Amino acid sequence: QVQLQESGPGLVKPSQTLSLTCTVSGASITTDYYIWSWIRQPPGKGLEWMGASHYSGSTRYRPSLKSRTSISRDTTKNQFTLQLSSVTPEDAAVYYCARRGTRAANFYYDYWGQGTQVTVSS
Repeated sequence: QVQLQESGPGLVKPSQTLSLTCTVSGASITTDYYIWSWIRQPPGKGLEWMGASHYSGSTRYRPSLKSRTSISRDTTKNQFTLQLSSVTPEDAAVYYCARRGTRAANFYYDYWGQGTQVTVSS
């Protein structure tokens, strides 16, 4: 059974950097043909894909967030981490990590973390 668990501070001050970690169990983040994404949902809005760590180690980012976003991974701990700099109240959201396949047969999100609420406030 694949499980993903987000962890990190629930409260961040404006202009600071948000850092969240997703710990994966039951699967390796280096397994071929999967990417590991960060997705958020601001209150009252839809899901927004932020970026992903590819099984090869490469990363992809949402263009509108690229200048503020960094995703890294620790293969020894089977974790991947999101850093979002210069946060504003508009970055307040529930943040999820999720797995998606890269081939036609598994090109969907099959496992999600439970989500973690992040508030941006001084």
